Order: sequence, then C-alpha cells, then structure tokens
Amino acid sequence: MKYYNPRDFTEDKWARVDRRPYGGGPGMVLEAESFLRAAEKAKGLSRARSALGGKKTKRTKTVFFATDGRQFTNTMAREWAKKYDDIIFLAGRYEGIDARAPKILKAEKISVGPYILTGGELPVMIVIDAVARQIPGVLGKFESVEEKRVASPDVYTRPEVLNWKGRKYKVPKILLSGHHAKIEEWKSEKLARSATQRASSTPPEPQKKKKYRVPKVLLGGNHKLIEDWKLSRKKPNT
Repeated sequence: MKYYNPRDFTEDKWARVDRRPYGGGPGMVLEAESFLRAAEKAKGLSRARSALGGKKTKRTKTVFFATDGRQFTNTMAREWAKKYDDIIFLAGRYEGIDARAPKILKAEKISVGPYILTGGELPVMIVIDAVARQIPGVLGKFESVEEKRVASPDVYTRPEVLNWKGRKYKVPKILLSGHHAKIEEWKSEKLARSATQRASSTPPEPQKKKKYRVPKVLLGGNHKLIEDWKLSRKKPNT
C-alpha cells in the first residue's frame, strides 16, 4: 500500500491544489492536474511491479467517492480482490475533485453510504479493509469471509451467565445444546427477524411536493395576450 500526496504533483510554488469552483458555490474544488499526475505515477509503479514479478498483469482499477455513486457491497469487495492486483483511490476534500480527473482516469464512482464526510480518507479505509479480508491469508480463518456475515446474528461467549448490577444475563439455551442443525436454524430465524424489523423501521421515501406555478402569460403585463389567454380557456357553450 502506498500513499501519494497531490501537493507533491502540483507545479504551483505554494503547492496549492484547490481553487474556487466555476459557476459559484461554497468551498473549494481540488484541481484535476495534481490528481492525474499522482494517478499516473501509481499506475506506472503497478506496471513495473508486475513486470518484475514476471506475472500477467491484471487490470488496475481507479475509484473515487461520492454519495450518488454505486453502493459499495461485500460482493464488490470479493470481485475486486479476485480481479485486480492494484486499486487506485482518489480521496477528495472540500467540495470534491474537479470532475475531469475521474473522467480522464475512467474512475468508478462509489458510495459507502448516504451521508457526507469531511474527506475521502475514511471511505478509502473502509473499502481497503473490506477488499483485503477477501484475500486468502489476511484472516486467520478464511471461513470468516462468508457473505452472510454482513448480517450476523447475535453472538455470545463465556461466561454462560453474566451477572451485572444485580441482574443475570444468560446465553440462549439453544447455543449450549450442541445440536448444530438446530443452532443454524435458530441463527437463520434471527437473521430473518432482524431483516423484517429493519424493513419495517425504514421510513418511507418522502413524496415530492408538486409545484403549482402562475401561468407565465399572466406575469407578462401584456393585457391583450392575457385576454386572449382567458378567452382560450373558456369552455364553449353547449
């Protein structure tokens, strides 16, 4: 894993990488050129490493983050771990990266959730962790990678009875039975119940309010056009 600072790739003597956005708006936008140069350096290193290793080069993937991007999932993490040797992450700040940089680099827009963060560093760490654990040898037991862990049932360990502030909290009896088939059935039921509860607690999408505008002709001040419009709106006598 290697980190590149966009400031090291700018030609500005003050190492400045942000500018005001075209079209107005708050905050600053990160310039495209420094990100393009940094990404090219990363791609060059990836190609050189593959050549030294004498193995067939897999495609290098480039990713950037935005709330309207494709939702990142565990399935994607598994696919990326198998398909790519290297992933280049563009971590933005402020109002984001000049849109031309991701376009030129053919970067995929990814979202880690419907919320706003100060920068792209945390999403990068999330994706790295999710992808890395799919690589054999990263985890002690590869069984821990199983897809259903994205929605695990409650888990328990010793002691069998937890005494806390005068109350006793016990491990469910089924987990102490040693009957693995029934334990798996219990876990499946718990997962299904949790999924149902999540679905019922999710608030419905708010309905968009309709906008009712005054006809433009009535705002124009042209009385003749207004009268003509009124006449055209009248229903003919039957």
